Amino acid sequence: MKPAQVVKALAALAQPTRLAIYRLLVTVGPDGLAAGQVAEKLKVSPATLSFHFKTLSHAGLVESRQDGRFVYYAANFAVMNGMVDYLTENCCGGNADACKAPGKKC
Repeated sequence: MKPAQVVKALAALAQPTRLAIYRLLVTVGPDGLAAGQVAEKLKVSPATLSFHFKTLSHAGLVESRQDGRFVYYAANFAVMNGMVDYLTENCCGGNADACKAPGKKC
């Protein structure tokens, strides 16, 4: 991943509502959720949600698909993993084991 792409993704996530949306979508996996379900779970108005989805989409963090009259949004795991890889590629001078938090897997 290029630095400019990482900066754009991090900037999109640097807002509480967008971060909450993204974390919710990551938890539900590749099938994603309908926009209405996201609005309901996070108690965000549809108009506000649309603005946030647009920002996340432009950063490449979410993908959408139409299914009938519903629009489903899902986290783009390839971009997420690319961003994490970029941020950790030189972790602890190449000693990845030293970078692991106790009790956590990288």
